[in-house]
Amino acid sequence: MSRRKSFLLSTGILLGSVVIAVIMVQLRPEPPLREPPSRVPFVTTASAVPGEGAIPVYGAGTVRPRAEIDVSAQINGKVAWVSPSFQGGGRVSEGQTLFRIDDADYRNRVQQALANVAAQQVALLQAEEDARIAREEYELFRKREPNAASGAANPLALREPQLAAARAALARDSAALADAELALARTEVQAPFTGIVRNESVDLGQFVAAGQGVGRLYASDAVEVVVPLSDAEAVLIPDLWGLRAGDGNRRVRAAVSAEYGERNHEREGYVDRAEAALDEQTRTIDVVVRVPRPFSGEGPPLLVGQFVEVRIDGVAPERYFTVPRAALRTGNELWALRGNNLVTIVPVEVLQRSDEMVYVTGDLEAGQAVVLTGIQIATEGMVVRTGDSGG
Repeated sequence: MSRRKSFLLSTGILLGSVVIAVIMVQLRPEPPLREPPSRVPFVTTASAVPGEGAIPVYGAGTVRPRAEIDVSAQINGKVAWVSPSFQGGGRVSEGQTLFRIDDADYRNRVQQALANVAAQQVALLQAEEDARIAREEYELFRKREPNAASGAANPLALREPQLAAARAALARDSAALADAELALARTEVQAPFTGIVRNESVDLGQFVAAGQGVGRLYASDAVEVVVPLSDAEAVLIPDLWGLRAGDGNRRVRAAVSAEYGERNHEREGYVDRAEAALDEQTRTIDVVVRVPRPFSGEGPPLLVGQFVEVRIDGVAPERYFTVPRAALRTGNELWALRGNNLVTIVPVEVLQRSDEMVYVTGDLEAGQAVVLTGIQIATEGMVVRTGDSGG
């Protein structure tokens, strides 16, 4: 191929490509027209729900016994019998005998004391008779010798000191008898209340000394939970400082929840009292919740030492609202909406906070939308967009 033909071929290809490109540009489709994105921020909202009834006060604590004592004997002796119930975890009733001490020596002492009392009763009768005879003889002497008997009679002559000594001796031996009978009664160690044995360390044949602890017993009629609360939480409990310990008033209800087998089991209780001093470490007020009959009814018992969560019925204001915790802003403010898209800043008083909700009072309306997310800063009258996520 000659150079002329090659040049013409290249030129033709180039011109054809240009023509095709022009045709394609002219035939391309027009791009769709779109509106520019809105600069009005989109927010998620939730409704302010009017509250009803008592505001809950949440806390937690560890279960402890209402009463707990060391079990010990009041006399010395060898253990002659131990109740099968008197062992760790055993349940005992009020007045039930836990163990007995060999009472042979104490019964002998009672017999000796009885004999002494009997002897002194005879001695007193003899002294009374001697005093009666002495008085009669003195009266006869006064009648026969009125001038000689003008002075007071000698007490010894009337045997008054001897009579007083006989009465004192009888009282002494009667007291000794009472002591001997009391010691004999104390050979049986009894439970002072219905409860559960936490631990014991006594066996048949063991010698125990007076005051020596041989076990520990706690009451099973009720347990307590000490709930530390801040002063802002404690003020929500009605008449907290008017409650009297142990009066069983049950004016302020409480629910105690414990986890057992991956399930929460709840028992009813009540606020019994508040401790009279702040905790020096946490600066909180210890509120004592009492739970009656922790081992009765359905479900597992409340065990001493178990960690539990507590919900106390607080005050019940006439008008308050619950909102998600995410709606509460710094400075105790809510960003509420009016007219569905205008922000209004509402100052509120926070009554209580839970993990998910807050309880507030303020200038809100029932069902009014409050902003959860979408904006970091709000101004009065700011325009926003909302969706269908609860707004």
